[in-house]
Amino acid sequence: MADLPTVRPEKPAEPLPAGTRPPLDAVAVAAFLCELFAFGTLAVWGFTAWPFPWNIVVGIAAPIIAILLWALFVSPRAVFAVHPFVRALVELLVYASATIVWWTSGSPWIGLAFAVVAVTVGLIAGRRRLA
Repeated sequence: MADLPTVRPEKPAEPLPAGTRPPLDAVAVAAFLCELFAFGTLAVWGFTAWPFPWNIVVGIAAPIIAILLWALFVSPRAVFAVHPFVRALVELLVYASATIVWWTSGSPWIGLAFAVVAVTVGLIAGRRRLA
């Protein structure tokens, strides 16, 4: 019995007060900035890549559709609780659409840089959500 480790009881961590959440970290801020960049990219693309009557429709509809998808499946207070892989797929869909917009707009390096940053931040944030 002498070879068993000594276990001492520890005081359990105090729960957060009602209505609060853990403080933001750098990964959460980077993920938020990637989201904003993707939504902004879709808006600019809609307003600049289409002829007059359609540019207003697409410039407003493209980011709204992306924001709705994000709010329904990916956001911290998502309407639908889905499997983490579905959540990652929707997040990747929004990031991929912004990347494709940059590639087709003649700025492939911006698209590639955004894709690398967004996927890296998404992977890190996703692993933290699962842990």
